[in-house]
Amino acid sequence: TIERIKSLLVDAENNFKKLKISNIVTKHADGNLGWSEQIPFDRIIFTAATKNIPDFIFDHIKDDGIIIAPISNNNNQILRKYRKINNKITQEKLSDVMFVPNLSGTKD
Repeated sequence: TIERIKSLLVDAENNFKKLKISNIVTKHADGNLGWSEQIPFDRIIFTAATKNIPDFIFDHIKDDGIIIAPISNNNNQILRKYRKINNKITQEKLSDVMFVPNLSGTKD
């Protein structure tokens, strides 16, 4: 998981320890830049609404990989499911949603 706000990352890491979850890797960074050291992923979940997913993020998932993301369009947000099949991306509308906006950069 990538978290841009350091204090939220520390809280999450403490919760993982309390729950004895040891198979989660964390990083304090701008999630918009991806995580090339950990690719390829089976799944990616965006937890903030974005206007679009950069093309290079689709390179971060395996064939038959899935990205779930809330996509902003004007004042609406739609949760979309993207699937990579033979290096082609398909997409499916899942639901209307309301997420916080996706921001760039990091914060301590």
